[in-house]
Amino acid sequence: MAEIRTAHLFTLKLAVSGLQPVGDTPAGNRRIGLVAGGTFEGPKLRGTVLPGGADWIIVRPDGVTTLDVRLVLQTDDGAAIGMTYKGLRHGPADVMEKLNSGQFVDPSQYYFRTMVTFETAAPRYAWLNSVFGIGTGSRPPEGPIYDIFEVL
Repeated sequence: MAEIRTAHLFTLKLAVSGLQPVGDTPAGNRRIGLVAGGTFEGPKLRGTVLPGGADWIIVRPDGVTTLDVRLVLQTDDGAAIGMTYKGLRHGPADVMEKLNSGQFVDPSQYYFRTMVTFETAAPRYAWLNSVFGIGTGSRPPEGPIYDIFEVL
């Protein structure tokens, strides 16, 4: 079996403009996080996150938060890139309580990982259409931050 290797693609910082609560569904407590924008920067691409993305969040009965996010990235040279990711965030109850109340919590105290895919029509970035990404996240009060890595 080949060893899994990664390369840093970019750091993504999101601005969230609010939550739309759906409530306690059969899958868990659903809320939708509205993405107002953000930035991304890495060695191969950089730019802004366009407003209008959303995170369909569920807090499951076991306390695990699941993320289902769709965003549009706009590179500094004008290309549009669709970014989709699913993620998991969980940790000890007291840590998650602090995090969910808007306090800063050291990311080493909780698990926050994502699986990422991309979609673009831009020839310069077409290589993104055929790679998987993985990410590590943190949730400071000002909005989520992710380090996204290309799986080589």
